[in-house]
Amino acid sequence: MSPKDVTSDGRSGTGLWTPGRIVVAVLVALVIVFICVNTQSVTIRVIIPQVTMPLWLALLAMFLIGLVCGGYLFRRKGR
Repeated sequence: MSPKDVTSDGRSGTGLWTPGRIVVAVLVALVIVFICVNTQSVTIRVIIPQVTMPLWLALLAMFLIGLVCGGYLFRRKGR
């Protein structure tokens, strides 16, 4: 057995739950709690028209828009 043949690979953070993924999961959980707690109706000005909707719906829409933008900007290109 050569020194390169070891059973423990020593790679930290390469599994399903990497430290970055744990942080993202905690942040997503906090965002979901924040959205669920804010349920009152608000008036929002969207450029020209004013829209009255529940705050949780506006927060959820902004969260989803942020996810789409982040996914687009930080996607990995498979080559």
